[in-house]
Amino acid sequence: MPKIAIIGAGSWGTALGKVLAEKGLDVILLARRKEIVDSINSLKENPFYLPGIPLPGALKATLDPEEALSKSNLVIWTIPSHTLRENLYNLEPYVSKIRFHLSGIKGIDIETTKSPLQLLREHLGEDKLYFVLGGPSFALEVAKGLPTAVVVAGPERKETQKIQELLAWKYFRVYRSYDPLGVEIASALKNVIAIASGICDGLGLGLNARAGLITRGLIEIIKLGTKLGGKKETFYGLAGLGDLVLTCTGALSRNYQVGLKLGEGKSLEEVLKEIKQVAEGVKTVSVVKELSEKFEVSLPICEEIYNIIYKEEKPRNSIERLLARSLKEEFEEVENERA
Repeated sequence: MPKIAIIGAGSWGTALGKVLAEKGLDVILLARRKEIVDSINSLKENPFYLPGIPLPGALKATLDPEEALSKSNLVIWTIPSHTLRENLYNLEPYVSKIRFHLSGIKGIDIETTKSPLQLLREHLGEDKLYFVLGGPSFALEVAKGLPTAVVVAGPERKETQKIQELLAWKYFRVYRSYDPLGVEIASALKNVIAIASGICDGLGLGLNARAGLITRGLIEIIKLGTKLGGKKETFYGLAGLGDLVLTCTGALSRNYQVGLKLGEGKSLEEVLKEIKQVAEGVKTVSVVKELSEKFEVSLPICEEIYNIIYKEEKPRNSIERLLARSLKEEFEEVENERA
């Protein structure tokens, strides 16, 4: 039976730990705060991220990398994307010995514009097996045991199927894919569109506007995602359309909440103080802006979210610019990018 170490004891890491511990697997959470470790080990609850959710007795947590990683066969990374490089430097003596790595990170590194798997490969080498977990999966609902469908992407069928079977549980359905890059891109970019969706609702623009924005947001994800090397069909699947719909319409989405509050007239500083947890889209949009310029891909929605967050543009001005754009064929831009 494999021993699994989850790096990160936030809501997503704890929820995945709960799923795996319920299956009877040997799983341990590597946390950075003593009070979280004490609560999980003694009270069988993570009151800081999943209050009121009872955790399995077998689920353990620790502050000690040696305890978490020395005998692990699989590492699951669930930390914010901007902390991955620092964690890799600190944990490299332990994680470099482990062959299987699964990224549950939904973001892109802001300084290097590299995806989590690219950073893992760069630091740990090509002799490891790397996988990505994506799809519509609010941690709270997973922790409550509500039905959830996700996708795990890996390099080839045999090993990816092993990880698929390892993760799957009675309420946690796992599909497999062989496009890890596409899953990563979709998982990161949907957070930017979720901020836009929240702004749309915060301004009271209605359901028609939100539906149109989500649809055109998907087009932008496909345009940049395929340019970066992802497969087009991935963006119509669970990691793309599925996660996009969830984060653009679900109140549990931190990125949607950021947008909602911005649309209601609050400053970004006020919003982030209220949200408290990391909203990946706030950082990701600056990476998207850089990549869109580098690869000459037009992403008007993402560009306006960048303007709102980093140039303090008024959301209504951004909406007016989007509506005033020249008229086009619906799929003209996608076909042009493919050409």
